Amino acid sequence: MKKTAKILTLILALSMMLSLAACGGKAPETPAQSPETPAEAPANGEGAVDYSTASLDEIKAALTTVVDGKLTMGTSPDFAPYEFYAIDEKGNPSLAGFDVALAQYIADYLGLELEIIPMDFDGIVNELMAGNIDIGMAGISPKPERATAMDFSDVYYEGKQCFVTVKDKADDFKTIEDLNKAGLSIAAQNGSIQLDLANRFSADADVVSLVKVTDIIAELVSGKLDGAYVETVVAESYAKNYPQLHVAMEVPYEEAEGNVVGVQKGNAALLAGVNMALKAAADDGSFAQFVEQANALAQGETYLGLLEDKEA
Repeated sequence: MKKTAKILTLILALSMMLSLAACGGKAPETPAQSPETPAEAPANGEGAVDYSTASLDEIKAALTTVVDGKLTMGTSPDFAPYEFYAIDEKGNPSLAGFDVALAQYIADYLGLELEIIPMDFDGIVNELMAGNIDIGMAGISPKPERATAMDFSDVYYEGKQCFVTVKDKADDFKTIEDLNKAGLSIAAQNGSIQLDLANRFSADADVVSLVKVTDIIAELVSGKLDGAYVETVVAESYAKNYPQLHVAMEVPYEEAEGNVVGVQKGNAALLAGVNMALKAAADDGSFAQFVEQANALAQGETYLGLLEDKEA
């Protein structure tokens, strides 16, 4: 029995020696990565790949989207001249606006097909969080609380905020203090920075949150509201179609000035590609043309809101 135990011990020891020798051998070779492989880029933050120095070809090679080969964008088409429906001479609506034109530019730049999904403004945040869309564009400002739902592109448009009323009430709103009186009914779009402004500057008033800017304007001109907080360029666009509207004053907002593209959280390659496209559109003059064309279209016949609401 003792002899058998010794033999087993020797066998086990020999097995361990052979195993150690194998582990100390040369590791199997791995295929060499191409110098163009984006994964070689340095990592930042939580291990995310940094594409800030990558070429356009490297970014394209690394792109992933909700639907392969497509750039899926969520937008709220009640925000002229950003996004709205332009009505042609035959009465047919088509999505227009400088966000829409810019989204097409971004898609073309990245070699993708653009697919636009109209939805309510607050739905864009939810769809980005759920991973159902790649980007959101609807006059989005980079509010810090939105950073948990999306990544922000570079600012591509510097917007301003204003308070709008009707001309019959113009004399009631001369200073910022006039906006904060009990008994006033003041509106802003749900989920927007304008709602933040309403809660700040009209805290003593009755602040009403509505889903669409079109609803706000309709209730304002019908006399149901005393005023509303709206982005300036949007308010000016509505005023061309509603002569009774009056832009009373500019409202200060320093925390998140400007508009960005909301990009699905964590998609570093797409974020880098969007930023590269935004810079290209600014440098070659395309974006300035988009703004000019959108403002011109917004002066014609338009529909602001979701088409299913119109058909209903």
